[in-house]
Amino acid sequence: MGRPATRLCLFVTYKAALLCCAVLSRLHILLAALWWGGTTALAFVAVPVLFMHFDSPALAGAAAAKLFAAQSVLTLVLAAVATLVLILASGQDQAGKSTRVFWVGGALLAICNQWWVAPLIVSARSTGGNLALWHGLGSSLIVSQWLLALATLWLLTTPHKLEPN
Repeated sequence: MGRPATRLCLFVTYKAALLCCAVLSRLHILLAALWWGGTTALAFVAVPVLFMHFDSPALAGAAAAKLFAAQSVLTLVLAAVATLVLILASGQDQAGKSTRVFWVGGALLAICNQWWVAPLIVSARSTGGNLALWHGLGSSLIVSQWLLALATLWLLTTPHKLEPN
């Protein structure tokens, strides 16, 4: 009687492992989509709308800074979860492994933008410093994050080619 139960247990364990790997692979795509979609919505929709509808550029800039801060934290959380997913997938998600450098790069850009460039923008605004320089650098970092997120999503959703016989 123990043998059929053992076989059933092994079968259920095998199916659960396959399901877990499939879920982890799909979760990695979802994380990349959230990263790219959030950055797209913020940088190319929300912030331009703020500057169109607020009377004061300073007020729009302050609101945009808060949104960019939230996006930076979101990027860090998504990168951390994606790293955990890659560890849990342990070799099953080859496309995911190749995106590691994109996740790390995006996290580093978010850190630089939030805790290095953003304070310099605030300082330049209040002291009459080179606001255009720091704003341009911050914008470049956001666009770079967007490109890394796009590359990650693109790589994860590209169908794997079948090798010829």
